[in-house]
Amino acid sequence: MKLDILAFGAHPDDIELGCSGTILKEIDLGKKVGIVDLTRGELGTRGTAEIRLQEATAAATIMGVSVRENLEMRDGFFVNDEKHQLEVIKMIRKYRPEIVLCNAIDDRHIDHEKGSKLVSDACFLSGLRMIETIVDGKVQDAWRPKLVYHYIQWKNIVPDFVVDITGYEKKKEDAILAYGSQFYDPNSKEPESPITSKTFLESINYRSRDLGRLAGVEYAEGFTVERYLAVNSLSDLK
Repeated sequence: MKLDILAFGAHPDDIELGCSGTILKEIDLGKKVGIVDLTRGELGTRGTAEIRLQEATAAATIMGVSVRENLEMRDGFFVNDEKHQLEVIKMIRKYRPEIVLCNAIDDRHIDHEKGSKLVSDACFLSGLRMIETIVDGKVQDAWRPKLVYHYIQWKNIVPDFVVDITGYEKKKEDAILAYGSQFYDPNSKEPESPITSKTFLESINYRSRDLGRLAGVEYAEGFTVERYLAVNSLSDLK
């Protein structure tokens, strides 16, 4: 299956929090989108890896993505080395996306920055035909995505561009709340964490509204780029 967009997250729920509004919009525009989670999120303060898998599956259904896979790397301890790069390369070559979305370039959680660089490096290496990967007994063809964008997570990174997600904010919230073990639940007896408060969910909505305000729309999600963006003319800019 060839995808238009492949989104990577260090943990299940990274993508929902960072760029699910954009994914929902792109799918409505006819694009095929897939998700690859690097880890199972087994070090999370609440829930279990098994629960997170069920929640990730539910969120994927809400978003309408074509496929969701998990590479089962070690939460908190995966590294950006040849072994892990090859696993990401296999996914890139399997789905041959034109665009890859990946974690924030700098963030509170160490896995986010590591995941960001790991996927970015793998996108480049995936285009080198001398790197051989074999899946199901078949040698994969080299493939390099045309574009790599990084979504924004905990830290308020200044975006290089924003995507108008007006009209998708409610469904984005539904996708986030599919992770019932992770976010605000006044009846939960599990330990508190930085993401379990009601104000955290409100901050996600506020960021979208604030980026939208700055861009002249109602809601937006921000991204950083690895190289300059080009447009055909000034009239292409919104």
